[in-house]
Amino acid sequence: MKKVFALMMSAALAISVFSPVMASETEKESVMEAGSPDVKGEGVMTYAEYMAAEVDDEVTIEAYVQGKQAFYDNKDAGTQTATIYTQDHDGAYFLYNCAVSKEDYDRLEVGTKIKAVGYKSEWSGEIEIVDGSLEIEEGSYVVEPLDLTEFLDDEDSLKEHMNAFVSFKGMTVEKADDSGAAFLYNYDGSGSRGDDLYFNVSKDGKTYSFTVESYLCDKDSDVYKAVEELQAGDVVDLEGFLYWYEGPNPHITSVTVEEN
Repeated sequence: MKKVFALMMSAALAISVFSPVMASETEKESVMEAGSPDVKGEGVMTYAEYMAAEVDDEVTIEAYVQGKQAFYDNKDAGTQTATIYTQDHDGAYFLYNCAVSKEDYDRLEVGTKIKAVGYKSEWSGEIEIVDGSLEIEEGSYVVEPLDLTEFLDDEDSLKEHMNAFVSFKGMTVEKADDSGAAFLYNYDGSGSRGDDLYFNVSKDGKTYSFTVESYLCDKDSDVYKAVEELQAGDVVDLEGFLYWYEGPNPHITSVTVEEN
């Protein structure tokens, strides 16, 4: 499986008129506050305990599925694994190649509560749970995207929300290369349709590179097609998961284009 990721997932391309509102300092502070704590089962870590654990420590978490990236059925090895974005009221957890049957994977809708046991790992700055397994529990919780637009150039603040479902609003699409194209297949334009999409957007004079990761949102997904239709100068709202690869590297799952 690829480990070079980028920005957010699927959802239909929407056309809407909106007026970006700049957050006040009070609003900024409230955005960064943790949500209401979950009641954890016996032996289950809180998000703070999980983050305080050392790399390679065994960890046990309870959280709610927010996005399914991929399922792998390795018949030669006799293993079935999945890569999944999960979140509770306090933070987010990325489960990488977690053991799960196809039957249970199909039951994992957005909001499904799961318990996972695995090992804390770090890869190019990304904090994740590897070599784990999961079981489905009773309960449901679907998060609203957390607006982090005002923190785009604040890496420390963004890192506090690694792997969370987030949004960035009022972004202007920039040219991806000298040809004037608004996106590239692969980071250097060497790919073709079906590969990851890379595109640049700007805010307040600064430019950021975002990605549609093809395992999470393939070429038939609404967001993939929406990015292929973008033009330099379009103003967009974006949603996705705040993955980390040598810095903030969100997986984009939704694009909303402002109506001209």
